[in-house]
Amino acid sequence: MSVRRPLFARRPSWIVNTGLGLAIAGVGVWAYLSFAQPARGEASATTSTTRTLTVQQGTVTSTVGADGSVTSANTASASFGTSGTVTEITVRVGDVVKKGQVLARIDPTAANRNLTAARADLTAAQDALARAEEAGSDTSSATAQVTQAELAVEAAEDAVEGATLTATMDGTVITINGSVGGTASGSASSGGATTGSSGSGGSSGSGGSSGGGQTGESGTGTAFVEIADLDTLEITASFAEADATELEVGQAATVTWNALTGVTAAATVASIDPGASGEGESVTYGATLTLAEVPDGAKSGQTVSVSVTTGTAENVVMVNSAAITSGGRGHTVTTVVDGRQVVTTVEVGLEGDTTTEVTSGLAVGDQVVYTIEESGGSGEQGGGFPGGGAGLPGGGQQGGFTGGGTRGGAPAGGGR
Repeated sequence: MSVRRPLFARRPSWIVNTGLGLAIAGVGVWAYLSFAQPARGEASATTSTTRTLTVQQGTVTSTVGADGSVTSANTASASFGTSGTVTEITVRVGDVVKKGQVLARIDPTAANRNLTAARADLTAAQDALARAEEAGSDTSSATAQVTQAELAVEAAEDAVEGATLTATMDGTVITINGSVGGTASGSASSGGATTGSSGSGGSSGSGGSSGGGQTGESGTGTAFVEIADLDTLEITASFAEADATELEVGQAATVTWNALTGVTAAATVASIDPGASGEGESVTYGATLTLAEVPDGAKSGQTVSVSVTTGTAENVVMVNSAAITSGGRGHTVTTVVDGRQVVTTVEVGLEGDTTTEVTSGLAVGDQVVYTIEESGGSGEQGGGFPGGGAGLPGGGQQGGFTGGGTRGGAPAGGGR
């Protein structure tokens, strides 16, 4: 009777030996990755490049930048002087209008009725005053009633006039906030109101004399018609809090149009908002810039990039800002003297965008060295063997064998 040997007992010994060998190799790889390679990965994360440059004489310029938009320098907001139903709108958006031109009308029936009643009240008050004077009695009360009645008549006349909306300036209609048959709200007070620069006056007008029927938005909310002078454009921009501290009225600027290829224009800072917008890290200050010349194709509403020159130093000794080291004891550079590197103390002036003015410690022609730290090409979490990540040679972030990708397994990538 034969006895069958278990299957594992019949396996050749080389299989067992191979398995043990792979296990030992795995332990060795794990130990290498755990202790030796992280330090190696850290060392290869950055590389240093030393450069030598010559101190020069030239112009140092500092600038601050912001995004902005093109707006009209002169605008006017017009609202009816009384409330009522809109019966006629004589213009459309885009129409060019002249000062005094009729823009729209509302039904004046109610305003005329109020005017008739006000005039009747004035006549009655005047008669009462005349009777008091003839009787030789106290006329103070009758006089006050006449004054009130006269004011009521003036207000009623303004309301009748305010039923017709007219333009307060030459320009182009950019907005109509209403339609025929709709109800228009009258302004709190009648009179003309044309805004100044949009950056310095906002949209609120300062009511003028009676008879115009137009007021600024500050008195009525949304104006019925808005007019802008599209031939006179300016730039409004919002600058970050830190950059705004460098702004001053009169500084020169360059404006670049985002929608017009290669189009730039010279500008000047005209005004800076005294108050901030936003909060926290989003605090900005608005500024208005006037254009020296409006380029072809420029239109209100376009977006632009603004660069304001905040400082200029001409014909000065200057060096690349990266070569200067600043600390508690001042500023230093590393110069080359007779083939040796020497740390030299310097004093600086204007710190520009890429270069810095040196007022003492360097002369034109001196050689200065500085080091640039550059990122290396190792895996994100260090490597395994040379060139790799956490696997064998060439592995990626958690790579396996040579050529593994971010999570490479077998050669040239794959799964784990």
